[in-house]
Amino acid sequence: MGLGVLQQGKWVSDREQEDEQGRFVRPSTTFRNWITADGSSGFKAEADRYHLYVSLACPWAHRTLMMRQFKDLTDAVSVSVVDPVMGEHGWEFSQGAGCIPDFVNGSRYLWEIYIKVDQHYTGRVTVPILWDKHTQTIVNNESREIIRMFDTEFAAVSPAGFDLYPADLQQVIDQTIDAIYQPINNGVYRAGFATKQSAYEEAVTELFEALDHWEQVLSQHRYLCGNQITEADICLFTTLLRFDAVYYVHFKCNLRRIVDYPNLWGYLRDIYQQPGIQETCNLDHIKRHYYISHPKVNPTRLVPKGPMIDFGQPHDRDRFS
Repeated sequence: MGLGVLQQGKWVSDREQEDEQGRFVRPSTTFRNWITADGSSGFKAEADRYHLYVSLACPWAHRTLMMRQFKDLTDAVSVSVVDPVMGEHGWEFSQGAGCIPDFVNGSRYLWEIYIKVDQHYTGRVTVPILWDKHTQTIVNNESREIIRMFDTEFAAVSPAGFDLYPADLQQVIDQTIDAIYQPINNGVYRAGFATKQSAYEEAVTELFEALDHWEQVLSQHRYLCGNQITEADICLFTTLLRFDAVYYVHFKCNLRRIVDYPNLWGYLRDIYQQPGIQETCNLDHIKRHYYISHPKVNPTRLVPKGPMIDFGQPHDRDRFS
């Protein structure tokens, strides 16, 4: 996620794309190389070779941190965390609470990473970024592909035997990730960045129809694809975590809260309480980023104190196990 592009080596902030109907249009990611277990792609899965650039506020980057925890890759893949507030130069490395400087490339701003790879780069500057310390380049900046690589290609590196893309569920996992992307993961942005009433209402309607659907699915089994956590659950979790604190108000997704959905709310708490996952969640970064970094949506840049959400409340999702 990022709110700007590089043009002629200069950062141009707050440039969201939209179509003629006022619909938010998300540009595609740029770097799509692949890490393989055997290195046949030119990028071999190895410990201490790759570095992850993330924002704790960004749901797309959050996915990669979750998979890094699930696969026990915290010692194998290092990480830097940008400041939650995106200023006039975009994502910045700071000494703020929860931030981790760029100790690999020594950059002050994230756009410097892109320029290091291509000094003529003119695209969007987004997180996450998976960086190869050996070849000094960006491997990939597409969250869905990064989590898949961590999950499937790092088996020899990861001490965890936890498989979030099991062979018997691969087709349904891919279908589920596709199904939740446009109406939910991207849907909150389509609502929040819409510039015409019709575009906003279209996005919000599709968003809540999808949430209603998955509420029913989760009445039948513990997770989206059955009774085990998969990559699809990571992809939904990061949106749900931010929903009541940010999307409900800031992006006007206010038909219902996640806490109003018994199954989605229990499911959200279930995943939050998995080992290591709470460590990847930072509501302070999330709220400060959205409410301060989107002046067109929130001109005053005031950050609300609430809501008070207890993700540690007991849940009954283990009844499906």
